[in-house]
Amino acid sequence: MFSYEERIRAVELLIQYDMSYSTTIRELGYPSQRALRNWYSEYSLNGDLHKGIITEAKYTEDDKRRAVDYYLKHGKCVSRTVKKLGYPSRPTLDKWISQLAPGEKKHCRQGGITIKYSHEQKKQAVISLCLRNGPAKKIADEHGASRESLYRWKKQLLKEEHACFMAKEKTIRPGKVSENKSEVIKLSAEKEDLLSKVDQLKKEIHRLKIERDIYEKAAELIKKDQGVSIQTLTNCEKAIIINALRGSHQLKELLKIIKMAKSSYHYQVLALKTDKYAELRAMIKKIFEDSHERYGYRRIHFLIKSMGTRVSEKVVRRIMKEEKLSVIYNKRRRYSSYKGEISPEVENKLNRDFQADKPNIKWLTDITELSIPAGKVYLSPIIDCFDGLPVSQWD
Repeated sequence: MFSYEERIRAVELLIQYDMSYSTTIRELGYPSQRALRNWYSEYSLNGDLHKGIITEAKYTEDDKRRAVDYYLKHGKCVSRTVKKLGYPSRPTLDKWISQLAPGEKKHCRQGGITIKYSHEQKKQAVISLCLRNGPAKKIADEHGASRESLYRWKKQLLKEEHACFMAKEKTIRPGKVSENKSEVIKLSAEKEDLLSKVDQLKKEIHRLKIERDIYEKAAELIKKDQGVSIQTLTNCEKAIIINALRGSHQLKELLKIIKMAKSSYHYQVLALKTDKYAELRAMIKKIFEDSHERYGYRRIHFLIKSMGTRVSEKVVRRIMKEEKLSVIYNKRRRYSSYKGEISPEVENKLNRDFQADKPNIKWLTDITELSIPAGKVYLSPIIDCFDGLPVSQWD
């Protein structure tokens, strides 16, 4: 087990070395690559590592209290309590009693003599334990022993069998030993060969995975087709793909597969960070704001050119598009010869006589169409001919 300081030191060194697992393990001398990967995943998720081993309790506080209460109310017998409840073991119950009811512990012994089992009886009990179909508790009851005794006998007998086997090996003939050694050497060589092939396959799978990620990023970021070759990409495009994949793969692996020098990569990264049109961009923004957002790219290009700055009209248009500098204008209405539905002619009742002696005798109205930024609106006021004041309006 590694302490918290050792684990956090390994993770920080891994980040410092650009996620190079081999370099980190070589310098520290620990841990395995899988353990270091798990530590880094926990650090990325939580921002820190846990400082102790977190284990889940097997029994709750209610279970402990129930067992101790049963022990106190039923004669203070550990064996009866464990047999009735089915949990826990006797040493565990003793510990609970000491914690929850100190001073109430009583050794419950019903008397009788201690049974001594022979070697043959222990052997038969262990054989029954190994060939059992049910729980070990049932086998222990059949042989009149406890479950702990069965496993203790099993451990002792296995040690004796192992010692006898080692003694027999020492008496093997020299010729037999040489044959076994040659067979072991042959199997070891085959094992090493298989392990090396497995390592090669793992490396090949890792390389293919990186290539797949490169093609996916090329299609996503640079909008390249799926049939594009890595060799046809420019250094700028390669740098963009590497920057997008550095979080999941090592830099040296990406450079090796994409076939790009490290110096070229850093040059492209620096070029991506700098904007060579920074001054021109500021100049275009100022001219556009001074013109109250009325000048398009042609007029702005003409003004920049008249100031002595040589720049392409396409560059001005592209910068204005990037900065979203567009002129707001009213779209010209498309000509249409359609005059609408022809209604019957309205009778001319006033005959251009717009004078009235009393109010509310003659009203005049008309409809006017107005265009505003929100769209079209219509105004229809009603005028009284008596005094020329509006009576009402509709909009």
